[in-house]
Amino acid sequence: MTRCFLFLLLLSSFVRAASDKPNVIFIMADDLGYTDLACFGSKYYETPNIDKLASQGMKLTSHHHCQNCQPTRAALMSGQYAARTGVYTVGGIDRFDWSTRPLRPVDNVVQLPLEKKTVAQAMKTAGYATGMFGKWHLGESGDHHPAKRGFDEAISSSGQHFDFKTNPKTEYPQGQYLADFLTDKAVDFIQRHKDAPFFLYLPHFGVHSPYQAKPELIAKFKDKAPVGGHHDPKYAAMIASVDESVGRVMAALDELKLAENTVLIFTSDNGGVGGYTREGIKKSGDTTDNAPLRSGKGSLYEGGTRVPFIVRWPGVTQAGSSCDVPTIHVDVFPTLAEIGRASAPEGQPLDGESLAPLFRDPTARLKREAIYQHFPGYLGAGADTWRTTPVGLIQSGEWKLMEFFEDGRLELYNLKDDIGESKNLSTEMPDKAKELHAKMIAWRESVKAPMPVKNTPQTGAEPKKKGKGKKKKQAE
Repeated sequence: MTRCFLFLLLLSSFVRAASDKPNVIFIMADDLGYTDLACFGSKYYETPNIDKLASQGMKLTSHHHCQNCQPTRAALMSGQYAARTGVYTVGGIDRFDWSTRPLRPVDNVVQLPLEKKTVAQAMKTAGYATGMFGKWHLGESGDHHPAKRGFDEAISSSGQHFDFKTNPKTEYPQGQYLADFLTDKAVDFIQRHKDAPFFLYLPHFGVHSPYQAKPELIAKFKDKAPVGGHHDPKYAAMIASVDESVGRVMAALDELKLAENTVLIFTSDNGGVGGYTREGIKKSGDTTDNAPLRSGKGSLYEGGTRVPFIVRWPGVTQAGSSCDVPTIHVDVFPTLAEIGRASAPEGQPLDGESLAPLFRDPTARLKREAIYQHFPGYLGAGADTWRTTPVGLIQSGEWKLMEFFEDGRLELYNLKDDIGESKNLSTEMPDKAKELHAKMIAWRESVKAPMPVKNTPQTGAEPKKKGKGKKKKQAE
């Protein structure tokens, strides 16, 4: 009798301790640009639900992800920079014809290595029910599938917004829009796990191409006048569907009286598909515009890596606040781990820092001096045009230094005074450039970041036929 009583007492204590932990929901759009939300500056796109979330929480205005989607997802899940995971971009290095370029890119890893423990595994070990519905992009088969990487429930899907496929195969009403399907699954997950802490990862495929949207939402924007490079009714409708999803999740939390004990985060995986005409990469046809940021997806200028990031943590974040401290993808794992009182994976260094101090006080300072990016490859934009060539960067406070590996060129920008990266200060301020460059080299050495090597006939790729892979080049 006594043993039974003690067991029940311990079980009750465990349940109470678990229930004290906040639920965590991480929603991520795909290819949504920094200014594609009304609360981040758009005067054309309409995002009332996400705007409401921002008014109730905090905006991080200098948050960065990778230049395209797969490396961002690897960094979010592992808490490690690409130099440690080997996931730098999408697909193999032969996706773009670099045979005439000076460097041979570093080989790319196309699935998150199985030895890397994920944030989902950490949260599950800490007592969370875990679910993922959406674009995984880190391996779809066998032990690489999210259901084997720490998620109790996982349905992955991307590639189409209508008539989509899911893994595992899941039935859905004919004609249903993918964002709505994923939201249905997310809301159902919340409802079934309302009595215990849960971690929900909802990575939408919207607003990635192909540009497909619900007709009634396209009609809503059909006669709306373009503003500031935002102009496409179909793209606006896709954003509206993502916004509807956020609204439905928020409504479910309110209905179940979970909002006060739930940390809700919204962000995007990389910059928007725009800014290329201003860079001279394309003559016309930008899907959106990331102005005042320079360039767009595929570039390591701010338009390619700076993304909206909103967090609502009732009782912690101040409603309607903002924080301009530079933050980055590898911070998400340690942040969620602190929120969920989860342990870091043994033997797997986390490269980021918990952002919880910033959530509590936007004027707080983090311990580190800088954030980094390392991209030892090429991302094309058409015949002999490049969104980026091999490059690394360091951002320390308002200062950003880029090193282009083909010729060693340095570009130095003060992002506080020049958010559009229009004035290279490396010649005017050689001491600052030298200081930051030395720190970046030291960081590369510390994470053993591989560098591209000289392109020779022995290391070069076979020349591709012109036009081959053009569609995919534009997609990723």
